[in-house]
Amino acid sequence: MPELVHGVDLVEIRRIESMLESHGDHFIDRVFTAAEQRYAEEGGEGRAERYAARFAAKEAIFKALGCGWAGGTAWIDVGVTHHAGGAPAVELTGQTATLAKEQGISSWVLSLSHSGGLAIASVVGTPEGRG
Repeated sequence: MPELVHGVDLVEIRRIESMLESHGDHFIDRVFTAAEQRYAEEGGEGRAERYAARFAAKEAIFKALGCGWAGGTAWIDVGVTHHAGGAPAVELTGQTATLAKEQGISSWVLSLSHSGGLAIASVVGTPEGRG
């Protein structure tokens, strides 16, 4: 049975804010799913923090899978959604979903936070029957 996998990533919110300003929709459409865009855009203040936390989540998941964002994976293969109670959830598609399945990872636990100009994501992937 595969082991648990863990990934963590820390992002400077200003870095993401700069990407939003300089690359706009091209950056947003390449990196974030439609659902992530809706969530990040609907709150007004805190837009960059919401995008930064989701960016960190994507990086953390790629780290957990040991793949980076190369080898056929794509930024939008990783989506941050929400459970009914509001907790963040992970939705994988495409090559990233295939890679997780090949590794026996069937569920994810995700934690996001942002403060002091930084956004962090920590993710644990669990094999089937362990989560």
